[in-house]
Amino acid sequence: MLFSTKATDFQELAATARPFIKWAGGKSRLIEQYKPFLPHTFDRYHEPFLGGGALFFYLAPQLHLQGQTAYLSDLNPELVNVYQCVRDRVETLIALLNDHQAHHSKPYYYAKRATLETDLVKRAARFIYLNKTCYNGLYRENSKGLFNVPIGRYKNPKICDPKLLRAASAALQIADISQRPFSAVLDQANNNRDFVYFDPPYHPLSDTSKFTAYSRYQFAEAEQTELKNVIARLSAKQVSVLASNSDCPFIRQLYNGFDIKTITAARSINSKASQRGKITEVLVIA
Repeated sequence: MLFSTKATDFQELAATARPFIKWAGGKSRLIEQYKPFLPHTFDRYHEPFLGGGALFFYLAPQLHLQGQTAYLSDLNPELVNVYQCVRDRVETLIALLNDHQAHHSKPYYYAKRATLETDLVKRAARFIYLNKTCYNGLYRENSKGLFNVPIGRYKNPKICDPKLLRAASAALQIADISQRPFSAVLDQANNNRDFVYFDPPYHPLSDTSKFTAYSRYQFAEAEQTELKNVIARLSAKQVSVLASNSDCPFIRQLYNGFDIKTITAARSINSKASQRGKITEVLVIA
């Protein structure tokens, strides 16, 4: 982090942090429904499917005050790099995003989508630029790992928000950010002072709604079952766990015997506006 501020101002800045990227299935609007099911006390926070990080940003002020560490991870190397650059090189990132803002156009978007950056901060800036200007903020890769979402229909997208990025950077100063599979949390979370939140790619509600891979890596029934087994092992170690998923027979049967709560969410990603609206999701508590 390159910007400087007083300690009190820094804490206030971290307290205003919220997700800085769009993410399919982001949880910002669901935090109020999550709050009754969060553990009352814990020390270390773990989020193995990082995505937009909404729950981390909600908990960050509490973690800062307690002097605790958050362990954030994801299998997507591009996403992990973005978070690391926001944490460590936010001012350089802001400058690069301002440049993207100044040059944004349809030809520029597709040129940047086809460009693979080697410099880490330029890679992060490209990721955020594409995220802010692509269709519905989706992240999707083809089998070769190349981003392939078309441009969105935005008249004047806000590509760079310095205040938001600096607040996120302040919050992320307590975070250990790494690329690793979700099962690696078994090596980090060991007792009732740990809290793990899993927000995996949701199991599809139907054969026509499959979107189980936001990268080249699939997340199908076998991976959902592995996740359930990881949660069971964490529970046996008295680790507090909260996991979100779609409300469907497969998930309810998979977690039979666990404490399952039902919440209401908005489905916003669908090619047909008539098929967007309220749906139910489940929270698994262990």
